Amino acid sequence: MKNETTIFGLRAIIEAINSEEQIDKIFLQKGMRGELFQELEQVIRQARINASYVPAEKLNRLSKGNHQGAVAQISPVAFYDIEDLVIDTIESGKTPLFLLLDQLSDVRNFGAIVRTAECTGVSGIIIQKKGGAPINGDAIKTSAGAVFKIPICKVDHIKDAVFHMQASGIKVIAATEKAKDFIYEISLNEPCAIIMGSEGRGINPSVLKAADEKAKLPILGEIESLNVSVACGAFLYEAVRQRL
Repeated sequence: MKNETTIFGLRAIIEAINSEEQIDKIFLQKGMRGELFQELEQVIRQARINASYVPAEKLNRLSKGNHQGAVAQISPVAFYDIEDLVIDTIESGKTPLFLLLDQLSDVRNFGAIVRTAECTGVSGIIIQKKGGAPINGDAIKTSAGAVFKIPICKVDHIKDAVFHMQASGIKVIAATEKAKDFIYEISLNEPCAIIMGSEGRGINPSVLKAADEKAKLPILGEIESLNVSVACGAFLYEAVRQRL
């Protein structure tokens, strides 16, 4: 079965995945068994869709109890292909400015970042298929609807996006407190992509290693780090400042 934001039922979700429905995340009931449930798990793995195993109580809240052990959340936005987006951006004549979010998981932080990205003229946002915040009602509300106004891509791994950017002549800058240089010392006038890490872990070490440059913000108080959405805003507005 299906309503405006969710699909529930094993067979219905399998059919939705096979029909390439824009599914953002799937919740599966812990301890479930059965041939059809195992078939759904296999289809989820093949499609590389983000899935979580949760108690039946959560599924009951999402579907009013009629779920058969599985509920899928439909994405309210259509995702762009990263290759097409990069080509279209370059051909538009505008200097590309992309934002790569490495498994940022907080929905409200994600929404706030999307809103700032839209306001600062970001060409597109790239997120990972697994481990990131879902694009749901909270994300839409926090972004003030910006999720509908800025291209969003999903990739298997953020490192794939880093390599694609670099192959396209786009410099990749990692936002990390481990950097030696402040963002104000980095040139953002050229085509570039900024990586922001997750709230707790920051940028994955393999992704950090692949970046062309690393940059940080000055911290003058006793707290060692900023909220990721605030830090992202500071980075993006430095790009705006340099480009004005």
